Amino acid sequence: MPDKMFLESYPLYRPFKFAAPSMLHQLPRPAINFECPQCKSNQTYNIRHGRYVGQEHGHRDCTGTAVHAVYVCNGCGKDLREFFLHFSDDRNKVTKIGQFPPRTIKSNVDVEKLLGEHPEYLRRGQICEEQSYGIAAFAYYRRIVEEVIDELLAKVSGLIDPAELATYQEALDRVKTTRVAAEKIDLVKDMLPSILRPDGINPLRALHEALSEGLHSQTDEECLELAEIVRDSLVFLATQINISTAASANFTSGMKKLLEKKAARNASQEGAA
Repeated sequence: MPDKMFLESYPLYRPFKFAAPSMLHQLPRPAINFECPQCKSNQTYNIRHGRYVGQEHGHRDCTGTAVHAVYVCNGCGKDLREFFLHFSDDRNKVTKIGQFPPRTIKSNVDVEKLLGEHPEYLRRGQICEEQSYGIAAFAYYRRIVEEVIDELLAKVSGLIDPAELATYQEALDRVKTTRVAAEKIDLVKDMLPSILRPDGINPLRALHEALSEGLHSQTDEECLELAEIVRDSLVFLATQINISTAASANFTSGMKKLLEKKAARNASQEGAA
């Protein structure tokens, strides 16, 4: 096993670069963490009996070999997590060819809100990623961008500095003249407020560049990388915009209440005088 991340979150059928030892008993056996349905909490799992299935029959060569790892919950000693792994003939790659129970696909609530009637696009794209169908995943995420880009850009306007709002609004007006998502992003990508650019990284620019690559010449592996960029950018933008908008609304509401109380107190003092 390369490490716990590979077992916990790496998708199926996607080769992972890993210099495997020559023999099965030399493979690392990292502890992993999952939510245990028996313990109803996050628990540490360790490989059962301290070895891989088949290792009990003596030393086995890892070259081109498929192995079975069974992990058991340390808390209850009952819940199991099973992994089926295949090592390449040159022992430079390992592929997860099976996992039970299947890895849970968690959707992002903020992105699903933006999708309105089509929340299934995000879930289907994530399922395609899990199965390493990069072209299919990228197609779903590109469709999401095409569906939500107008609303997303309109929401961004509420976070723009007032001094730059007129310029942004002009760009939004030009956005309405095109139906191409990449062109819409290109018109406004350099106007994002700093709150949407962590460490100076522009998620709209990342979206634009990924979409511009297209679907017609990349491999599944290349599209899978692009799909991850598109999904991560969308999730960040949707989440950060919603957080910032809610914070702004709460601040405005709080300030109004504060001013109203101050006005009422002043009126009371003037009446008493």
